Amino acid sequence: MKMTTTKMKNILMERLSKGSRTFSYNRDQEELRIEDKETKKGITVALSPLLAKYDQSGEKAIEELLYYVEESLNVMGKEQALEGNEKKIYPVIRSASFPKEAKEGVPFVIDEHTAETVIYYAVDLGNTYRMIDQELMDKEGWDKETIRSMAMFNVRSLPVKAKKDTVRGNDFYFINHNDGYDASRILIDSELKKFKDGMKGSMAVAVPHQDVLIIADIQNNAGYDILAQMNMHFFTNGNVPITALPFLYEDGELEPIFILAKNRPMEDS
Repeated sequence: MKMTTTKMKNILMERLSKGSRTFSYNRDQEELRIEDKETKKGITVALSPLLAKYDQSGEKAIEELLYYVEESLNVMGKEQALEGNEKKIYPVIRSASFPKEAKEGVPFVIDEHTAETVIYYAVDLGNTYRMIDQELMDKEGWDKETIRSMAMFNVRSLPVKAKKDTVRGNDFYFINHNDGYDASRILIDSELKKFKDGMKGSMAVAVPHQDVLIIADIQNNAGYDILAQMNMHFFTNGNVPITALPFLYEDGELEPIFILAKNRPMEDS
């Protein structure tokens, strides 16, 4: 029998129903909110993307989501600190539509990135991380520039190893370390420039979800279509989707591109 949003909602509520938790469901947005009764902090799960992933991966999609929610709720119940965790502060890429503040109304510390993406900052906690908000920053007397500098220094220290795949004359490089910061590596401009220097054609970059960074050497028209299909597949199946739109990388700038037959950038076939 086909899985529906109602069935998925009921499964999640049943399997997450432990301790002092409350559930609320936004029928219009098809979102399930899970909160801790005492802290009033929680996480919102969008059911439509989860259903799409369930169609692809079955029970594995639910198990991964449950693990992510449990880890996140456990973190929210603990006091976090910036002091002493300087080497664990990283930038995190999210969709431009991602909430700009916690449910409690406290703004997250963010920076603009592209029209499709925003930079958030987080404290790494091992299996998950805590987004840095204004309250945490003010509590410890830090400022945004300090957090940004530390985060960028730390992300530049991460390894950048890529797996190459060539499809119809176009080269695709996949960066997938599964450390939670694969998409964040799009901020390491020195690495992007290295890839750019070795390109035979146009360079495109994509961050469909948080656990992959795709860099493409587009050498003919087919490359744009392949990248679009590839990016959409990753976007649909990722735990934390970011954007289905890839970017052209030129002169150190990222420009979102809509890949349609009638208006995609012209290249020799």
